[in-house]
Amino acid sequence: MSEKNSDQVSDQAVVENAADAPEERAPKKRRKAGIMAAVVAVVLVAAGVGMWVWHEDPSFCGTVCHTPMNAYYETYSQEFRTTGVDKYGNEVADTSCMLATYHAAMNYDCMDCHIPVLSQQVSEAVTWVSGNYEFPLAERSVAQLGEAAGLGSDEMCLNESCHNLTRDDLYNLTAEEYGTYNPHWSHHETLDCGTCHKAHRASVMYCSQCHAQAVVPDGWLNMQQANELFDLENATLDAAA
Repeated sequence: MSEKNSDQVSDQAVVENAADAPEERAPKKRRKAGIMAAVVAVVLVAAGVGMWVWHEDPSFCGTVCHTPMNAYYETYSQEFRTTGVDKYGNEVADTSCMLATYHAAMNYDCMDCHIPVLSQQVSEAVTWVSGNYEFPLAERSVAQLGEAAGLGSDEMCLNESCHNLTRDDLYNLTAEEYGTYNPHWSHHETLDCGTCHKAHRASVMYCSQCHAQAVVPDGWLNMQQANELFDLENATLDAAA
């Protein structure tokens, strides 16, 4: 074979190989794209799971929604049974009298009381992103927390997972401590648990508004002290408005 013919054959082979190359590369590109898509999907799923797990942690409340929630998270994260501050910055003689701090010491977290309902969380997320939220946040009652979760007021606290007691059980357990003026049995009305037990501020002995001799637990406030603080906070908020 002449040198010219040899060159022609080589050139033809190069052309044929070049023509076949795109078809050979296409499956490789598809495989590569598939692998990349799988990696992205895994990363997104892992990120989503991580975000959801973090969402269940109390630190989420104080990090993401820091403007309205910082003060509330701080009451949760304070040292137990020591002098601290409430959500308004007022001194609290004993942090154990705030349910948030007390439950934190018992290894409960925010979501155990603020039961996450998807529709409510979506609404709260939209409100936070838009900035259209009240600040400072208004205090919610136990009844309101229960209603948001589809539970009765008593069910929020008196249940098998939290306090597996009845109203009568509570009265009997605290009869000696409180004596005649036992808030767990009211001759006027059945009191909501949150009437006395406060989560992010010092708890209040409700009976003391009429009965000066009613026992006020250590660190708690009597009604006069609570009302004075309430009036002070309202005046501060009005001045800032």
